[in-house]
Amino acid sequence: MKTRPVVFALTALLTQATLAQSPAPSAPETSRPGSSPASSARVLPQINAVSAPSGYILSPNDQVGVEVFGEEDLRTYGRLNSEGNLSVPLIGSVHLAGLTLSQASTKLTDLFGRDYLVNPRVNVMLVGYAKRRFTMLGQVNRPGSYEMPEGSPEGIDLLEAVAVAGGYTRIAAPERITVRRGNQLLRVNAKRLARGGRENFTVLPGDTVTVGESLF
Repeated sequence: MKTRPVVFALTALLTQATLAQSPAPSAPETSRPGSSPASSARVLPQINAVSAPSGYILSPNDQVGVEVFGEEDLRTYGRLNSEGNLSVPLIGSVHLAGLTLSQASTKLTDLFGRDYLVNPRVNVMLVGYAKRRFTMLGQVNRPGSYEMPEGSPEGIDLLEAVAVAGGYTRIAAPERITVRRGNQLLRVNAKRLARGGRENFTVLPGDTVTVGESLF
């Protein structure tokens, strides 16, 4: 009869040891926002192209976007540097200035297909124009340097350029306008242009227009 407490004590100790060795129930997994494989992928910005004139020629400081069909990681956009080069994934620095958008697409297609991709399809888009400026001097109300309008990056009509500079002063001589274009000095009679007809004159980026003063 004296051994029964000992048996009970041993039984209790064995029960405690068994419970201690049993694995604790695992807590249910909770989903975290953004933990799915799709959400962890790198999201690249969409490229918003601008409408470029037909046959537009790329120049340094133009901003362009490059898309490779089916290769999201190769999508890129950037500004051509002062030498007209663009840094492109896998390829490196590529000279694009002096090419149309179509020619630039063809060039990058050839470069990607040469060593990296099979039958790549590349599209080059214009995202932003380089800052193109012209200068108005002489008898205009607001002489200074002006950016070409976004809708006319390659040049604007002379009469429009005069309007951008605030119009003529009261002593201006529209028939005596000179345009410095590189090493050329061109003479233009804007009074005759204002009369209408087929004749016009386009101010190009880099031009310096000087409106003469009336002699009377």
